[in-house]
Amino acid sequence: MTSYRVLSHQSSDGPRAGIVVGDTVYDAALLTARPSCATVLGLLNDWAGTKPVLEDAVSSAEGKFGKRLRDVKILPPILYPSAIYCAGANYSDHVANMARIQNIPNEPDPHELGLKPWHFLKAPRCVVATGDEVELTCEKLDWEAELGCVIGTQARNVPLEKALDYVAFYTIGNDLSARDLTARPHIAFQSPFKYDWIGQKVFDGACPMGPWLVPAGEIADPQLLAIKLWVNGVLKQDSNTSKMIFTAAEQIAHLSSRITLYPGDVVLTGTPSGVGAERGEFLKRGDQVKITIEKIGDLETKIV
Repeated sequence: MTSYRVLSHQSSDGPRAGIVVGDTVYDAALLTARPSCATVLGLLNDWAGTKPVLEDAVSSAEGKFGKRLRDVKILPPILYPSAIYCAGANYSDHVANMARIQNIPNEPDPHELGLKPWHFLKAPRCVVATGDEVELTCEKLDWEAELGCVIGTQARNVPLEKALDYVAFYTIGNDLSARDLTARPHIAFQSPFKYDWIGQKVFDGACPMGPWLVPAGEIADPQLLAIKLWVNGVLKQDSNTSKMIFTAAEQIAHLSSRITLYPGDVVLTGTPSGVGAERGEFLKRGDQVKITIEKIGDLETKIV
């Protein structure tokens, strides 16, 4: 099967879904002869029917009209997910480092305590594209490189062994976090009302995502991918998805036991060690952030 990627890009008719083959971008609706594929969400809403048509169209794309990838304005890959679920404290190396910094004992594997994956939400309109600028509006803006799973089939009460069957694509996310806005001032630390999840996690530009979507069939095992992040060319995060505490499959199965997952929903699966909070180092205006995940690509962001 011919390798391809899916993205959203700006056209004279507004945002459109594009299919990337090599260094050429084809209009998804024209390539597949399916008007519903004009947007990535439209393409995903009937993924079972669209997938074989898309794969056939990709195999015969050569010679058809397309644009050079470098000439295309790339947009956030999904405009917009109905939900972005973000896993917290889900890499063993990151959890160990944070425990050391806070001078607290490293907790046992949550599986041993009978615990389930733990998620919070980002607002869909937080998503920005690769190459976009994010405005610095806090004093302690932190980076978090994450593998993203894009749901392709409506999922409810999914068994663990079938959870990855519901993933259509994988992508890269950066769960930008305003660390200085995590806790509400003048509220006791033991208070259940101390923490401000909106302030810390939901702001304009809080979720760079992309650069595109990679078909799930091209990722043999999402738990065996190198994941790295650089700030101004300096390596900060260097890990592997094998260090997740709860696997992508466990997260999807658990989330689907709580709420129905819909095509286009994104599950960001947590971040490894090397975030700024571990070293008291945070992003500044002018900083360039680059994330690479094996077999997916590069996601780049500038802080302004």
